[in-house]
Amino acid sequence: MGSFSQLIGGLNEESHAPLYQQLHRALREAISDNRLPAEEALPPERDLADEFGVSRITVRKALDALVGEGMLIRRQGAGTFVASRHPEMRVEKSFSKLSSFSEDMTSRGRRPESVWLSRSSGSVTPEESLTLGLSPGSQIYRFSRIRYADGEPMAVEYSTVPGFCLPNESAVGESLYEALERHSSRPARALQRLRAILFVGEKAKLLGVAEGSPGLLIERRGYLKDGRPVEFTQSYYRGDAYDFVAELSTSAP
Repeated sequence: MGSFSQLIGGLNEESHAPLYQQLHRALREAISDNRLPAEEALPPERDLADEFGVSRITVRKALDALVGEGMLIRRQGAGTFVASRHPEMRVEKSFSKLSSFSEDMTSRGRRPESVWLSRSSGSVTPEESLTLGLSPGSQIYRFSRIRYADGEPMAVEYSTVPGFCLPNESAVGESLYEALERHSSRPARALQRLRAILFVGEKAKLLGVAEGSPGLLIERRGYLKDGRPVEFTQSYYRGDAYDFVAELSTSAP
């Protein structure tokens, strides 16, 4: 038996379970306990069949099951890899509710945390002036941080807030929305735009993902009830960590 079969364990010929189920279970357990870490490449199917003494059909059935569960991914021309995040770790985010990252994680029993990249104040740039409807020279606060859930990096977030919303940049702790609410400036509504992206460079490093990993960019503009913009946030979410959902209905006759 080779090193790979030693890593995940061999198959039991005396077991009544079909061989593909045994291989499926062995691989699943190896992924779950991180013996096969995220982004690890599996040997080719032919090599696996030779190593375990089974047919390629048996190997294919076991791998197909794990691909269907989201624990393995196939990349055209590259092979089969351990998925970077298990399906049970994914977060379902609804577009129908205006909520913060901290509120989303807490409501799902996850522990939200942030690592600050920067907190600063300054004068609005021409681009920020247009985005937030502010006069030239207006004060703004800028916040950049990595958002975590249970110690796992989930998103990189960049927020800009008008100066009238907060007393200073230190007013924001774990949650921007909690700080805005304390100062009567929490958004009452928001417009959001979602776009698929690929992580490269600094953002890939910050989130600990491979270059070219898929992600989602969500741009949010939050408004007070009187229509004044109070937030512009760009959130770069890991594509393997989030499912975004929206409830739709037909218009009334």
